[in-house]
Amino acid sequence: VFAQRMYDGSGRQVGRVAGERYYDGSGHQIGRVEGERIYDGSGRQLGRIEGERVYNASGSQIGRIDGERLYSASGTQMGRIDGERLYDGSGRQIGRADGLRRMQMIVYFYFFI
Repeated sequence: VFAQRMYDGSGRQVGRVAGERYYDGSGHQIGRVEGERIYDGSGRQLGRIEGERVYNASGSQIGRIDGERLYSASGTQMGRIDGERLYDGSGRQIGRADGLRRMQMIVYFYFFI
């Protein structure tokens, strides 16, 4: 199965995605996505993404997506996506995707990095 890969800012592979399952750099499953809901490797719900809003497991909004920009619940820009690259709020590259879809990168940003 072809798996898309996620790298940290220094180019080290930190994970991969195969279908809707997320794995760490060692190949252990760290999560999965079912519809809008995100679960950890043990099956506990971590949160959900509804449209442009990101929620934690308790239902509190923890973020917002506006195009390529990623915000905290308080409205501070936490990061952005530029092509296959992820940046933190100060503009420092914190990740790079190889073949991941935009939503997969967003899930990584909010729940697995």
